[in-house]
Amino acid sequence: MSTAVLFQPIRIRGLNLLNRIVIAPMCQYSAEDGCMNEWHLIHLGKLALSGAALLTIEATAVVPEGRITYADVGLWNERCYAAMGLVLESIRRWTDMPIGIQLSHAGRKASTEVPWKGGGQIPPTEALGWQTVAPSELRYSKGMFPPESLDKEGLKRVRDAFATAARRTAKLGLDLVQVHAAHGYLLHQFLSPLSNRRGDEYGGSLANRMRFPLEVFDAVRSEVPAEMPVSIRVSATDWVDGGWDLEQTLQFAAELQRRGCDAIHVSSGGLHPGQCIPVGPGYQVPFARTVKKEVKMPVVAVGLITGFDQAEAIVGTGDADMVALGRTIIFDPNWPWHAAAELGGKVRVPAQYLRSQPSRFRDLFANE
Repeated sequence: MSTAVLFQPIRIRGLNLLNRIVIAPMCQYSAEDGCMNEWHLIHLGKLALSGAALLTIEATAVVPEGRITYADVGLWNERCYAAMGLVLESIRRWTDMPIGIQLSHAGRKASTEVPWKGGGQIPPTEALGWQTVAPSELRYSKGMFPPESLDKEGLKRVRDAFATAARRTAKLGLDLVQVHAAHGYLLHQFLSPLSNRRGDEYGGSLANRMRFPLEVFDAVRSEVPAEMPVSIRVSATDWVDGGWDLEQTLQFAAELQRRGCDAIHVSSGGLHPGQCIPVGPGYQVPFARTVKKEVKMPVVAVGLITGFDQAEAIVGTGDADMVALGRTIIFDPNWPWHAAAELGGKVRVPAQYLRSQPSRFRDLFANE
């Protein structure tokens, strides 16, 4: 029987992945002053034993005011760098799973409470809050505080912060860096006409709205080794009339590919509270399918991918090259094991777990 496509290897620039299962970045809202701690070691360490091909560190702020919440992970100074290094050192002692990182700036959606305490925006006058920034002085929704529009110096500061954080990722020996341009955060805010009302060269036309996100991508690409993949996460649509849409996403993807982007992770939404999303199993896969028809770089599909056959169908039919799991793999950290058992694939597991292989799946673990 031929090997399921989900368990066939794929190469992204200089990175060899053993299968097509990616663990998406998932915010934990548990850092202290941007620094990782024992929770991140437990969380990431558990997922690093899952048999997936790539583990992605959560949205990591490049500047303090770029955090979604006061408890977000950051990489803006040497303390953040050292804390992340300790976590990575411990994980790498026991697994060689490739680890990537998502670099991010929340823009006008920053300065919020952690989700389990309501998630509302914290005023800049309060101790845990700060003044947010954005392309234009347009707040995300009623009840939130207006952001300050980034001037030329502010744009340079953010762009340089992405570059510096990228340089730190390379020093940490991470395997991939992803630029976050989705879910209504800063770079997505520049892309969408609903949030970008600038009158300078960074607003108005599609070319102008793409300019700053592309500058950030170029800055990141220039600061990491030539063999290190740089990917991007995009929202294919705002799900709001007059907003960012799939046609603009295709043009953005084409420009990214020309600039050396190595993979594109296709999500959607997050920019406008008026979004109307028809949520259902694989509801974002059609966007990935359309993007894949237009680009040569690998495409990652995401969004309510839970079933083994469902995931295999996505990559097997060519809708996407890889699937990303978020909540699914939190609920079932050994999802790749179970998928391999169901589909006749193989996964690598820690030597300590080899004896757990059920006799009916005699060839499930492939550690040689």
